[in-house]
Amino acid sequence: MRAIFVQIKCEMGRAYHVAQEAADTITEMSELFSTSGQYDLLGKFYLDADRDIGLFVTNHIQTLKGVKDTYTLIAFNAFGGGTGQ
Repeated sequence: MRAIFVQIKCEMGRAYHVAQEAADTITEMSELFSTSGQYDLLGKFYLDADRDIGLFVTNHIQTLKGVKDTYTLIAFNAFGGGTGQ
């Protein structure tokens, strides 16, 4: 499994609706955060190594009602393991 992070820009007033639909329908989603800045949401998704990332983002995230734009980051390695405290 590999992790990808997707920043999601939503239509005005739709971020919570998009987040709920993503939580209800995308089984590959590990975490989803509301954020400030250019994008409204940041999602962490785990995909099988042979899975087409572009196809996943296009078919499962960009098709959510209220999504205007996405920006995908591919993660290579995870470091640490602390609790962040």
